[in-house]
This record gives sequence, C-alpha cells and structure tokens, in this order.
Amino acid sequence: MVAAPFSPLGSLSVYNSYDETPHIGTRFPSKSMQLSRILTAPNSDELLKDLATLVAHRGVVFFTDQDIDIVRQKELGTRLGELAGKPSTSTLHIHPISEQTPELTADVSVISSEGGIARTGYSKSARASNGWHTDITFEPVPSDYAILKMHTLPAVGGDTLWASGYEAYDKLSPAYQKFLEGLTALHDGGGFRELAQQENRIINDPRGSPENTGSHLQAVHPVIRTHPVTGFKSLFVNKGFTKRIVELTEDESDDLLAYLFRHVSENHDMQVRFRWAKNDVAIWDNRCTFHTATNDYEGLRQGNRVVSIGEKPFLDPNSQSRRKVLGLEGNNAVSSKKLM
Repeated sequence: MVAAPFSPLGSLSVYNSYDETPHIGTRFPSKSMQLSRILTAPNSDELLKDLATLVAHRGVVFFTDQDIDIVRQKELGTRLGELAGKPSTSTLHIHPISEQTPELTADVSVISSEGGIARTGYSKSARASNGWHTDITFEPVPSDYAILKMHTLPAVGGDTLWASGYEAYDKLSPAYQKFLEGLTALHDGGGFRELAQQENRIINDPRGSPENTGSHLQAVHPVIRTHPVTGFKSLFVNKGFTKRIVELTEDESDDLLAYLFRHVSENHDMQVRFRWAKNDVAIWDNRCTFHTATNDYEGLRQGNRVVSIGEKPFLDPNSQSRRKVLGLEGNNAVSSKKLM
C-alpha cells in the first residue's frame, strides 16, 4: 500500500480546494467559502488555526470574491498569528509611512498603483525581477502573515507572483545549504526613510512590536531561518530589503546575494502566479515566501493589506528541509558518481 500524501488542510478539508503548484499556492475557488463566516463559526478557533497551518505549509492561499470588511480583515490577521503561537507582544504591523485616515487606521496599508508603499523605488525601465521582496524584513521582529484584499483592478494585468522559500532552500546543494546556515544578513528599509524625508513625514513608532522602534529601519536576520509552525528551513533574503551578508567582504556579499536573488526570480518551478479578480483575497506567510506585483497595466489597481507581526527569525540547526520531511522526490544531494 502507498501512504496518502500529506495534507495540511485539517478541518478546512470540508471546503473545495486545490493546489496551484506542487510547492506553493492553494486555492479555494468557490465564493461560498467566506472568511467572514469562518471568523464567526462555532469552531472558528479550530478553522483559523488550521488556516494558519495551511498558509504556513503552502506559502500562499487564495480566496474568491470575499465579503470580508476591513474590521474583520484585521481580526483575521490578529487571530491567525495568535492561534499559530506568536508572542503576545506582537500585534498588527504599522508601516513606517502609513497614514491614518477616517476610513483606515495606521495598521492597514493601502496597496495602490497611484504611489506610496507599493510603488516605492519602482522604475518603469527596470527589470520586473527587481520587485521581488518579503514584507518588512527590515524590522527586528518581522511579519508572519499578510492578508491582501484587492478591490480595484485594471481591465487586464497586475498579477502577483509568489515564490517558495522552502523550495529555494531545498534546490540548493547540501554544501551550499550548510554554508548559508552560518551566515546572517542586514535588511534595510532605506527607501521608506527617503520617502518620509521627501514628504516631510514622521516615521511611525512603534510598529507592532516593542522591538520595532526607531527610524533606522534596519535589522540583522539569519540567511536561513526555521519556520516555527512547520519546522522547515527557508531561505530568508530578498532583493527588496537585504543589503549585505554580515560575515563576508563587500564583494563576496554582492556576489552571493546576486546569486540568491536570481535563484528566487529565475526558478519558475517554485513560483505561483495569481490573476486577481475583484474582491479576491490572498493570505501569505512572509516567513517562507517572496512576492512581486506585475506592473504591466494601465489604470488603477488598489487593495487593502493587513500585516501581522510574528517572532524574531531564528535557525534551529536540528530543523529539516520540507522535501526531506515530506518524502518528496528529487532532493538535491550531489551524486557521488564520477563523470566518465
């Protein structure tokens, strides 16, 4: 007999879903599956804990035509992290340059093609791969979960891509994995500092954790981190915010980061691409994914994002790779056979 494949769905298995790719992305295609109802269900804690686990395993999960409002979206972001075991001092993130309005509080980020957070540093003439990033890794205590509901879309275009940090780690050779596990990296949110200065804004402080304070917007994190929910190792550097490998010379650091950034952007077999429809929701795990928007459209593209703060990144040397734990084929051990 063959063992059934691992499924992280738990109590969510009562809803129709499918995996978008083998390594990342799960979709609930029916609009009858509403996150607003899960929040108020009699067994909501069980459902939400299983949802947090599913997102931790699959990286990003997609929901169709959701009626969830911003108050419920914030509640969802809070409860996912709490039920997954994040520290009590971690709440929703307040972006360094978020502005509180009568409609939206500072712990909601407007993701808009008109500018602001979503377009910081964007250049139309630059390579699209320059947009790959992981949210707010410049914070000492960065994000666990993020939730984006897209309410305004162009006629065509504006897809978002996500890549798996688990698979990014697993595609490396054992020797390279071991090398990276001894390194740490500096993450910097300098683009937001510059925008705040240009627009005469004050950097918000604190930002969802007592440790996320000050205007320097810098933090040092392990290059390989252990996911606290799955126990899997994940690559944790990103083109948007990672500036320097601490233990290497500047030239060595530049070369290594350039390779790792290409590793994420050029391996389409560990990516998923999502075409948005109005009121779709994506929930992703910033501890084990990278993402980028596709700036190929004309017109307004806008949504509201809630980002939860998790725990300080760490590497447990006894943690393992996703492929090894799940018994997937094609691990990257180097063949001992000599070339003839």
